[in-house]
Amino acid sequence: MNAVVKRDQYIPKGIKMKSMHFWHARNLLAAFAGLSAFMVVPVWAGAAEIDSSAETRGLVIATEADRRDEGFGDYKVELEMTLRNKHNQQTSRSMSNTTREQANDGDKTLIVFENPRDVKGTAFLSHTHKVDTDDQWLYLPALKRVKRISSSNKSGPFMGSEFAFEDISSQELEKYSYKYVGEETLDGRDCFMVERFPTDPKSGYHRQMVWYDKDAYRVWKIEFYDRKNELLKTLKYSDYKQYLNKYWRAAHMDMVNHQTGKSTSLAFSDYKFAIGTTDMDFTSSRLKRAR
Repeated sequence: MNAVVKRDQYIPKGIKMKSMHFWHARNLLAAFAGLSAFMVVPVWAGAAEIDSSAETRGLVIATEADRRDEGFGDYKVELEMTLRNKHNQQTSRSMSNTTREQANDGDKTLIVFENPRDVKGTAFLSHTHKVDTDDQWLYLPALKRVKRISSSNKSGPFMGSEFAFEDISSQELEKYSYKYVGEETLDGRDCFMVERFPTDPKSGYHRQMVWYDKDAYRVWKIEFYDRKNELLKTLKYSDYKQYLNKYWRAAHMDMVNHQTGKSTSLAFSDYKFAIGTTDMDFTSSRLKRAR
């Protein structure tokens, strides 16, 4: 049994909190780590003195990755989604993703499909919460109605892709317990390896293995294990770019399903920050008019 480390335990003085809460690793439609506006204390500077357990080390690394991406406000980005079946036949979809940061809760995210014609106008809205079940809605123009996504369906595929609905939500720190596994060189980068275990019993995953680079705490790879603890999917991040001299975002993400042979790729372009969204832009009543 892996211990759940409470969020106010074992945090070195150099890792600050905002209103005593952890800022989350961003949703899978964004990269995880950006540079902080203040001096970073090395992750091991105080951790070993406080507690040497694997759970504490894992929590400290994940917290540092979260902290470095705090304060972006909001942004909009264009995406190209490519779906491939096991025979490598592929289809593409274009969409936009608008995300708004919340001061004391998870992000609000709106995804609107633009092409092809059969999915144009489809809109997905997510209100991620730190502890409570996320609120998610899907507008299907063919049915002309907004459908609320049940928490029991969060492990289902998002619009036929290899990303689940729970992957699309921002990955709140409090939704997992953590365990430091070790270090490994991944594609020439020195990385920390951290296991995280979903605390939600309705999650489709037993655990995930995450690789963070030591330089900027960016995530480069995640392995997803199903409820039987068998490898289900692998997500790889590539071509990171830094925005506003602070926030790192991956230009490409590739998810491979090892059990079905299918895969989904995401390509990001034209990031725009500080676009001036309000909470009213992220209400379910506006999904039918989302553009």
